[in-house]
Order: sequence, then structure tokens, then C-alpha cells
Amino acid sequence: MTDHSTPHSSGSKAGWNFDHSYAELSEVFYSSLSPVPVAAPDVVMVNEAVAAELGLDLEWLHSEEAAAVFAGNILPEGSKPLAQAYAGHQFGNFARLGDGRAVLLGEQQTPSGERFDIQLKGSGRTPFSRGGDGRAALGPMLREYIISEAMYSFGIPTTRSLAVTATGEQIRRETPLPGAVLTRVAASHLRVGTFQYALQWGGVEALRELADYAINRHYPELNEPGAASSDSQRYEKFLRSVVERQAQLVANWMLVGFIHGVMNTDNMTISGESIDYGPCAFMNAYDPSTVFSSIDTGGRYAYGNQPYITLWNLSRLAEVLIPLLDEDADVGMGIAEQTLSGFERLYLDIWFDGMRAKLGLSNREEEDEKLIADLLDLMKAFRADYTNTFVGMTFRMPLGEDQAATSDAAASSRTFPGADALLASGEYRAWERQWRERLTRQNTTPEAVREMMLAHNPAIIPRNHRVEEALQAAVNDGDYEPLHRLLAALKQPYAHTAEQAEYAQLPLDEDQGYQTFCGT
Repeated sequence: MTDHSTPHSSGSKAGWNFDHSYAELSEVFYSSLSPVPVAAPDVVMVNEAVAAELGLDLEWLHSEEAAAVFAGNILPEGSKPLAQAYAGHQFGNFARLGDGRAVLLGEQQTPSGERFDIQLKGSGRTPFSRGGDGRAALGPMLREYIISEAMYSFGIPTTRSLAVTATGEQIRRETPLPGAVLTRVAASHLRVGTFQYALQWGGVEALRELADYAINRHYPELNEPGAASSDSQRYEKFLRSVVERQAQLVANWMLVGFIHGVMNTDNMTISGESIDYGPCAFMNAYDPSTVFSSIDTGGRYAYGNQPYITLWNLSRLAEVLIPLLDEDADVGMGIAEQTLSGFERLYLDIWFDGMRAKLGLSNREEEDEKLIADLLDLMKAFRADYTNTFVGMTFRMPLGEDQAATSDAAASSRTFPGADALLASGEYRAWERQWRERLTRQNTTPEAVREMMLAHNPAIIPRNHRVEEALQAAVNDGDYEPLHRLLAALKQPYAHTAEQAEYAQLPLDEDQGYQTFCGT
């Protein structure tokens, strides 16, 4: 029988070293409450690498007490649980939101001097639940664990998962599902939506308080002497810094074919981390219009729209910050518009440089943009697999006119699922000649070109069908072996080992009709 009493405090520190800077903000930003205990906590996934970085005791990590902590049945020593308030534009519609199924335990101060939020997701109802049960299902929490670890392995800023804990309870959705709590680790949970909430429900002073807090936590260099001549300029530089981090983040997503699926303003962090892996997925056949989310019926958050939505979300942040940018609203608006005007070129520069690296190009030429666009047009026309096309090109990388035949012969024994038809086509051969000629105009050896391509073209992504296979085995059969094998393969995506080859295979239906869900 479930005990719904307030969790008691753990007597063991286990390495916890909490601070509570967010809780020192005005109470408009949060509601203090404890997680709701569950029936039978059982840790099914635990991330020892993350635990070690946090400074937690690894022996304690596998104890019954740890399971109780990760489920919300026991509060770790020094924690002060709270649910954060925020708002957000969800598919363009503004709403008052907040942590409807999560509590922040505190901010872990690590041995290296870093600070990370420790949040329990799926920990029960809060004042922000809006009629929901505050719980989470096992499958979506395991999905977040897999995808966040993959993103970390790609070198893309992301929240991470410390543990997934089964609750021993069923939650009601369309069908009863096993419940779980995810222990999430984040640089912070400050969102664009947090700023929207601050101005709407706290006013300019609450907005200023939040902006100062965000700067202190994520952009402390803006407080250094000489960094800004006035508070207004400091807030302008803060906005510019967030713009820069988000441009870098979405470019990284695009380079590996990642589709977030629900880029609402409450899912965009001020720190520049990826967050909230709900209906996310990875693209197989290249097509900018690709959508997997069941709720994105209009394609608002399609793969190719992600840079534009990032700018749209940043525009919502900028308009909220106008009162801090200048006392004159018109002047503040001009500053905001000027800051945002640099996003498109910044994003394109980052993305084109990333695409150059995928093609082994170590210097910039203006014609590169057309070369890249022409390749993507071919990939779309042939419905070529995005990841495997670049891997195939890497191993067929032309070593020069006199060595091209040898290179092609060496690659002929390998197959690149979803890319072979394109790579064998006359259209690709014509494009390849331009690429080969372009490679001659840089001072690098063929071997260096291949090394660059190997380092920027992952051999493995979390293929949607392999993720589903792992989740179904874990949730339906209690078999976590496929999930562990997938995670092990994803740990070094640029290793290009023989063991990773099976994960390059495509689903028989090429993801036709595949849908992902929010997991709420």
C-alpha cells in the first residue's frame, strides 16, 4: 500500500552537497513541497559516470536508501524540495505552466566546483499540475535516459539522467502503464518560459531579479569589471550570450539529424542545454520536413524548421527583456531587434562550418555553401539516409585521382544502408568530382581529411527502431539487456567499430508512419 506521508530525511549524506540559490529567489518563482512517495521503488537504471562527477558515493548508489531517494520516498540530507514556476508558448499558444510532475531537490555542488540541479521527474502532483497526476511512465523516462546519454556522447550540451526508478505502481494513460521517476541533472532548469512567467506574474522587479540570477549562475563573466558599462548593457550582453548558445545548440542538433519534437519556449534553457526529451527522434532518410511527434500535426517543429523556431523562441525572450534593456520601450525594442538580427548569420556560420567538417573541409570558401546545398538536395531526391551517407562518403573518401580506384575498391566490400543507391549514382559521381576538386584547394593530406570526417560523422545514432526495441524489452519483459547494449554502442559514436555496424541498419519500413509521444 502506498505511503502518501511526507518523506523523511535520509540520515546518510552519501556525498550530497546541496546549495539552494534558486530557493533564495522571491517565492513567486516556486512552491515548496515534497515529492509524493511511491509503493515499491526499484532502481532499474543508474548512471555511475554522472554520479562520480557529482561526487556521490558509488556504493551508496546501489543501496535501498538510494532507491528511496531517487523515488522521492526519502529526502537526501540537505535537500529543500520545490516545484518551479514558469510559463511558455506551447505550439505558439501562451500558457501558465510550471513543474507539474517534478520537484527540484537542490543544487549539487560537485568536487570540481560545478553546480547542478537535481530534479525528480514523475514525483507526484504539485500546485502546477493542472489536473494531471504528476506521474511519469517507465518507457518515456528510459527514452530520456537513452537520448540524453547519446547527446552527451555527441558532445552536445544536454541535461543528463542519474537514475530511473520504477515505482511499483501503475499510472493511467490510454492504457495502464508502469510508473517511474527520473532523476535529472541539469546546469539549471531556467527556461525562456521562466522569464515569460517572471514578467507576467511578478513584474519588472521579479524579471530583474531573475535576470541577475541567470547571469550570476550561467554568465558570471558579465559581472566582471569592464564587462558592461551599465546594467542595461549587461542585460543586452546576457541576451546576446543566450542567442549565441542557442545558435550553437540547434546547429549541433541539425548536424546529427536530431529532431526535438516539442520546441516550446518552456523547453528552451537559458544555459544552452538540450532539455525535455519527449517526442524526440533522429532522422533516417534526409528530408527537412520530417516530423515524428504525434502532436505536431502542422509540422511546426519539423527538422528543417528548428533554426527558425529557435529564433522565434529567442524573440519571445527578447521582448520580455525589453524593460531591462532601456527605460524607453522603443529604444529597448531596437536593442532587442539588433541583437536578434545576428542570429541567422551566426547559426549559418556554425552550421556550415560543421558541414564542412563532415566533408573534411578545413578552410572556408564561399562556394562551399552551394556544394553543401547540392549534396543535401541529392540526399533528399534519393531519400538517402542522413547518417549513413556521410559515413559512406568517409570510407569512400577520394584520396586523389591516382588513388581513387584503390579507394573505391577498398570501400566496395562495405555497404551503407540507405546510402548505397545515392553513392552509386551518376548524379553523386558528378557532385563528387566537385568535392574532390574542392579538397585539392586546402593544405591537408587525404589521411587528415578522413580523420576529420571520422571525427564529425557518427557511425551510430539512436535509431528509432532500436530505441523502441530496447524500450519494449525493458517495459514489457523486464529485459534490460538490449537497452544496455544500445547504450554501450552509443558511448563512443565516432569510434566506427565493427560492433557498431548492426546499429547502422535501417528499419524495414524506413520509419514510415513512425510516431513519438510526449510521454506525459
